[in-house]
Amino acid sequence: MNRRRTNLLGLQTVAAAWLAVFCLFGYRATFAVFLGPLQQDMGWTAAQTSLGYSLMMVVYAVTAFLSGFIIDRWGTRPCYAIGAVFGALGFLLTSLVTGYAQYLVTYAVFAGIGTGMLWVTAQVSVRRWYVGDQYATRWGLAFMGAPMAQVLLSLWVSDVLRTLDWRIAMRGLAGVIFVALAAATFLAKGDPQRYDCRPHGSEAVDASGTDSEWTVSSAYRTFAIWGGIAAFLLAVTAEFLIWTQVTQFWVVEHGFSLPAATNFYVAIGVAGVLMMPLMGVVADRVVSLWARETVGRRLMLILAPMAGVVACLVLMAMGGTPAFSIAACVLFAIYWSIEPGGVVGYVGSVYGRSGLGQIWGLATLIVMGIGPALGSFMGGYLFDLTGSYNHSMLFALGAFALSGFAAFLLPLSTGRGGKSDDE
Repeated sequence: MNRRRTNLLGLQTVAAAWLAVFCLFGYRATFAVFLGPLQQDMGWTAAQTSLGYSLMMVVYAVTAFLSGFIIDRWGTRPCYAIGAVFGALGFLLTSLVTGYAQYLVTYAVFAGIGTGMLWVTAQVSVRRWYVGDQYATRWGLAFMGAPMAQVLLSLWVSDVLRTLDWRIAMRGLAGVIFVALAAATFLAKGDPQRYDCRPHGSEAVDASGTDSEWTVSSAYRTFAIWGGIAAFLLAVTAEFLIWTQVTQFWVVEHGFSLPAATNFYVAIGVAGVLMMPLMGVVADRVVSLWARETVGRRLMLILAPMAGVVACLVLMAMGGTPAFSIAACVLFAIYWSIEPGGVVGYVGSVYGRSGLGQIWGLATLIVMGIGPALGSFMGGYLFDLTGSYNHSMLFALGAFALSGFAAFLLPLSTGRGGKSDDE
């Protein structure tokens, strides 16, 4: 009976995380669809309109750091509740704006706070319920919310905009965000100890043995966290260059129509729906094979950016062929399925669960405060400088390769007695 109850509580945690990730990536995926209608209706330039998204990501990064403190002190429910209110208001209030300053406040501040409460919360909550050889499988299920949002919400908004105003579409999204995150708040659970439960997977691979009193200051005096940040930052820089530039790469370099290039972009999301649970199972099998979670997670963090390297090579060499373009989309989906959850798995295997919210919250602030802006900027800058998106792809390839090298250098322990699952 206790095992059945533990299974149910764990699955509720995964379901809540799925809803949170769905809403977070719903914001990211739909902005590209709203960009054109906002420009035309409000008379703003592309740079002015995009500034709202850039500022939203800055607020998101700071809020993600703060959410770590909330998780460690009061659990996940307050974060999801705050996300429900501010996330819904971000779309609703933006749909009412009449001026540019109002837009910057409503979209950047409200949406930034709302989405910032979701990412760290979803990752840490799943990690606290699933460790060892079960974590990646469950996170893969939760992370499926991201490509589902990329596919479903983008297509839904595009369909609405064919006949209705962008303001109507945003109000509809406000309702979706509020209902989904209200459900996540209801489903969310605290740490397993509150229910007299142990994390799933702790019997097979004892990752919980690292669960001692690590603080932010003590963790950030060790190489493991900075190595993880370096690997993730380099990968995210390459990833966001791909997200923002790959559609134009297909149009400019290979002569695809914009609708065709957009369909290939959506194909990354479709592939992600399949790859995320599959690669989660693969990652946990690797952990089981080595019987040491830190080793398995590090191996996957080497594999993930290598998939990105091969994808970039395929695009540059044979990206004009639809079959090879689809192959590149699958490779990008493999990278995406492994990297974000894998780095949390590695950090959690080293530092344990008790202080993971604050430790990973600060890492998210660093990575997301730099990587998305740098990757997006370099993609556009290199095209303006050279007139070819191939140079942007070369930059992404280099960043992916450096991410894999940084992962190769990740330590298997912190050198602090009793603080690693290797000891």
